Amino acid sequence: MSVHDEKTSRVTVPQLQKRAREGEKLVMLTCYDASFAAISEDAGVDMLLIGDSLGMVVQGRDTTLAVTLEETEYHVRCVARGSRKALVIADLPFASFQESPAQAFRSSARMIAAGAQMVKLEGGAVMAETTRFLVDRGVPVCAHIGLTPQSVNTLGGYRVQGRGEDDALRLVADGKALEAAGAALVLMEAMPAPLARRVTESIAVPTIGIGAGPDVSGQVLVVYDMLDIYPGRKARFVKNFMAGAPSVKAAIEAYVRAVKDKTFPGPEHSWS
Repeated sequence: MSVHDEKTSRVTVPQLQKRAREGEKLVMLTCYDASFAAISEDAGVDMLLIGDSLGMVVQGRDTTLAVTLEETEYHVRCVARGSRKALVIADLPFASFQESPAQAFRSSARMIAAGAQMVKLEGGAVMAETTRFLVDRGVPVCAHIGLTPQSVNTLGGYRVQGRGEDDALRLVADGKALEAAGAALVLMEAMPAPLARRVTESIAVPTIGIGAGPDVSGQVLVVYDMLDIYPGRKARFVKNFMAGAPSVKAAIEAYVRAVKDKTFPGPEHSWS
């Protein structure tokens, strides 16, 4: 039995960029399988991210670092088969892209062949060359700055980034460098809300926040967090949308509405 009986054109990167310029908030949700993909896009989610967070919420690991390219590829295929409208974005896992732009392209080609329309790379200006290399070869890129979980051992834990002015200036410069390199989206994680707003105002491409306050182009959450499935400690930016909802689809619809009408995230989900 097929998940969907009819095909519909997927949303494109230019369409999402246009909607963001017009003031519409964009909604991204992590997703790891066909069933959640179908429910999420039917609930109105614009983008489905196969995050390396699967290492923690699906595999039960302490970090994302052990997730492999093969594992990510498997989940991309699942999500792509279960969806027909949402933009599918694949995380490139640790050690699958940092060695060289050529390595990043080979990894990205596998994700595109598996059904993704975009890849996500963690890292600031150091990833600008790789971003340009991919974009020049037809691979759309979502950059990821701020808290980058693949650098957890360097950062000393899952800490808010950009507290001091020097770090803030570096993150603004990172956003500009990645936009100049051709990144179509910039995801910002665990950054003070005023800084996320500075980055958003300094670049023309949409910004997606997770723990980055309300003044960004859109939001992303881990589906296992916003449905209160993951048993581990929840980050400050997480809201349980399953509370009071009659179904999973209703909970995801509530998340979509809250992002679109700008009631999520609230001050309690952000850092000042």
